[in-house]
Amino acid sequence: MIAGLRAVGSNPTDQIESRKRDTRVCTGEVAVSLAATVVCFARERGAMAGASPSARAEVVVPPDWAAATATASSEPAPPVVVVCGPKNAGKSTFSRLLLNSLLPRYGRVGYLDTDVGQPEFSPPGCLSFHVVDEALTDLLNPTLRVCERCCFFGDISSKRDPETYLNCLFHLYDYFVEKYRSGASEPLPLIVNTPGWVKGAGFDMLVEMLRYICPTIVVQIRISAQSKNLPDGMFWLDCGQTGPNMINIDAPFHDALNRSLLIQKDSYGMRERRLIECFKQCFPSDISLTTNKELAYALTSLPPYEVSISDVMVIHLHCQVPPSEVWHSLNATIVGLAISCGTIEAGRSIPWCAGLGIIRGIDVQRGILYVITPVPLEHLQRVDLLLQGLIEIPKSLLQVRGCVSPYMPTNVLHRISERDINT
Repeated sequence: MIAGLRAVGSNPTDQIESRKRDTRVCTGEVAVSLAATVVCFARERGAMAGASPSARAEVVVPPDWAAATATASSEPAPPVVVVCGPKNAGKSTFSRLLLNSLLPRYGRVGYLDTDVGQPEFSPPGCLSFHVVDEALTDLLNPTLRVCERCCFFGDISSKRDPETYLNCLFHLYDYFVEKYRSGASEPLPLIVNTPGWVKGAGFDMLVEMLRYICPTIVVQIRISAQSKNLPDGMFWLDCGQTGPNMINIDAPFHDALNRSLLIQKDSYGMRERRLIECFKQCFPSDISLTTNKELAYALTSLPPYEVSISDVMVIHLHCQVPPSEVWHSLNATIVGLAISCGTIEAGRSIPWCAGLGIIRGIDVQRGILYVITPVPLEHLQRVDLLLQGLIEIPKSLLQVRGCVSPYMPTNVLHRISERDINT
């Protein structure tokens, strides 16, 4: 466990206070309603991606989408809605629209984000559970949000380890049921946004997911290429079983006026932007970091945390590393900062992830890691696991010329020592 922090060469109070997380929602101009001809305006690309901040994309909500959200919102009890369909069908956009339609009635909505490649509110490689209490003002590009629970899977696809992926998902769902459904005075509705991998092993995983969650509503989005769609009906149930309310809607692209109904995702670019947004949270919200170059320079000058190697355990999620190379393999990588306490279930450890960090440098002789992270100090003190997956530092941050190397043990913000663990 990381504890007993003291400042080195800086005022700890000023440094800690200055590193507050920016959890504000982007204020793109959006008009949201359940009318069949809703027109929404949102920023198509953020400034960090190099596009003009004034760039707008006109989005029209089709009639069947509006009808589907109206049906879910009028359920007599808080619904559990699973949204499924192939890639680029609009699952995320529909889930955001549905979330906004449920908020006026319930005030708060649970959101289980299961797409590790293109998560809604978390960095890539994470499964997370959120409780949302305010409308999303940008239906196309939601910003990062502080999650209530997160599991770091460490890859952008569940193909490498379907069992661990499903265990993480089930663990998050169990948390939701225990806290917000079983015996809760005001049960919350839940939206489950699923990945677009719906063939082969991906289909089998979706079936397992649906059988475990037992949703009250399943929304299946279909595209024009029939071979890529899921089977008709309640494909995950055995014959004779009673199923949930099944809603089928189409994935729109352009209407009669040639207005864009959906924007094709740039998956790689989206993941990079999410990671960039994550590490921008290392800085106060009033600091302007509008380009990748500015962020890269800022990160190189940011004092890291100093962590004793003896205080943490390293877990390699998707590969095996020789014991002699464990610490060297961490240098210049993104890791999940996790908490192992109280997470043993059915003989399997499922740690909660407090957030991501960059291993800026390692001093093997002194047994010290240098970590950059936006995780607040009070959560960082509980971290005792470093989860190394396959999530890489964005290339745009590594290719900025003229930056002093960030992988140097200088300008340390806090030193974390083993003798302070029990204080």
